[in-house]
Amino acid sequence: MAKSSLLLCLFVSALFFALPIAPIQPPKPHGAVPTARQLRWHEMETYGFLHFTTNTFTDKEWGYGDEDPKIFNPTDFDADQIVLALKAGGMKGVILTAKHHDGFCMWPTKTTPHNISQSPWRAGRGDMVKEFATAARRHGLKFGVYLSPWDRNSANYGKPEYIAMYREQLRELLTNYGELFEVWHDGANGGDGFYGGARERRKIDKTSYYDWPKTWDLVRKLQPNAVVFSDAGPDIRWVGNEKGIAGDPCWTTINGEKIYPGQEGVEKQLNSGDRNGTVWRPAECDVSIRPGWFWHEAQNDRVKTPQQLMDLYFASVGRGASFLLNVPPDRRGRIHENDAKSLKEFGDRLRQMLAVNMAKGAKAKASNVRGNDKAFAASKVLDADRFSYWATDDNVTAAELELDLGGEKTFNVVRVRENIQLGHRVDEFAVDVWTNGQWQEFGKATSIGAQRLLRGQKVTTRKVRLRVTKAAASPCISEFSLFAEP
Repeated sequence: MAKSSLLLCLFVSALFFALPIAPIQPPKPHGAVPTARQLRWHEMETYGFLHFTTNTFTDKEWGYGDEDPKIFNPTDFDADQIVLALKAGGMKGVILTAKHHDGFCMWPTKTTPHNISQSPWRAGRGDMVKEFATAARRHGLKFGVYLSPWDRNSANYGKPEYIAMYREQLRELLTNYGELFEVWHDGANGGDGFYGGARERRKIDKTSYYDWPKTWDLVRKLQPNAVVFSDAGPDIRWVGNEKGIAGDPCWTTINGEKIYPGQEGVEKQLNSGDRNGTVWRPAECDVSIRPGWFWHEAQNDRVKTPQQLMDLYFASVGRGASFLLNVPPDRRGRIHENDAKSLKEFGDRLRQMLAVNMAKGAKAKASNVRGNDKAFAASKVLDADRFSYWATDDNVTAAELELDLGGEKTFNVVRVRENIQLGHRVDEFAVDVWTNGQWQEFGKATSIGAQRLLRGQKVTTRKVRLRVTKAAASPCISEFSLFAEP
């Protein structure tokens, strides 16, 4: 070869290797995806509910609206004790019933005299919403409010004037108590009540009376980071029951355009969601630690056990939803000792279970890695980043990922997460353990989403395998962890 030809070949080769290699593109999102506020909410997972108002003192679940504000007078109120009891139970936030159906406002609102300023508590100068908001932040919990649309005390309920009052109450709560993580609207609307002395039954058109979009615009404007809860969302949906149990599966997506707050007959759809739903609207599982939502002395020995609470955690958070646990204060203004004891034991169990990830330090390998690029390597399921992930090529919708644990490990809980920024992708998956020289199935499920927990008998093994057997798009798995219940 002539010297000039050799030099030309060397030049071309050097130029080729010097050219930058185009990075492998990440998968495109599949279907509906979460907003930034929904992503933040997904990280909450478990938080507390506080039902506390005149009902606590009348021994009722639903006040009629004719209660004398003077009956509200907790004898030894301690917001710190209440918040710390929730924190001991693993709660990351707290939602207070600022106004229940009886219409009694737990803050000194300017919209109605039926509020806490007319009670003897703090000599009429108290603000229960403020005390809880302050205590929550003091102890590192986020704060939210429940404001019932139904008001059995207001003379204007059922009239246009009431909507203006309701929005003004909401405006006060949105502007006077710092940042809120959630705004809660109940689905109970219309019926018999006091209505300013008019003891009658009032019906409203649930589809139009409240003009919800305009109300939700107010939340967006004043608390842009807060998620809004109701049967219809728009951010978080009711799970369809008050048992704290999500469907299996419980798809985060739903066809919710025609669902409105308080609608009957949609409980099953709310419980399971829709696989190819048009909107991302995750479920919230509300349940009380007692048979009732408010404290009743007769229920002091009917508090859910730590084991029952653990089971509910797996049936809610373990299926990609959230666990909203109601723990009602008693007439002292404290969490009863029985509730606090059960809460703490539940929290201790949860912390112990999640303290040690048996997959930490494992070696991971996969049957396919997107473009053979380390940015999508199997090892991404082992880091602490919820949004780094193992991904496959676009045409690969069934794949396997294997962990070598480096020694015998014992566990009974498997946690799998998808990178939900890219939507619901996996339809079916299974987990296997290596036993007696062969793979044995530990468990299987359908949806993954933000989180899926598989719970079984304790097994001891050196190797674990995740099999994605069906997916609507290339799998994007961000976590594969192993835990043991204490």
